[in-house]
Amino acid sequence: MAKEYSRSERVADAVQRELAVLIRDEVRDPRVGMLSITDVEISRDLAYGKIYVSFVGERDDEIKGAMAALNGASGYLRRLLAAQIKLRITPTLTFFYDDTGRRGQQLSALIDYAVGTNRGLADGDEQGDS
Repeated sequence: MAKEYSRSERVADAVQRELAVLIRDEVRDPRVGMLSITDVEISRDLAYGKIYVSFVGERDDEIKGAMAALNGASGYLRRLLAAQIKLRITPTLTFFYDDTGRRGQQLSALIDYAVGTNRGLADGDEQGDS
């Protein structure tokens, strides 16, 4: 049997799709570079939305500026979103930085380093035994 999705989840999916297009096409702030909307959470009453974004190849100081620009443009994006998605209440948008991709890369690099170090130690033990 198919799983039923709540209205807030369906609205979150629509908001994610539309915001990706609106940010790409309408936001002209140079601080906002290439970004990806990783998740959207809409409250049950559809009044508030948390938008999680990650950036491609940007440093920490650039990310802070881009987040300030996005949160500054949230009212403008909300107005554009209201024109695209017909809802009685358009959610208030708040943007948050999602660093899971960056943290995943760091953890993967640490694991690769540990495996390489462990292999080097194991190879050294085998050479010493012969």
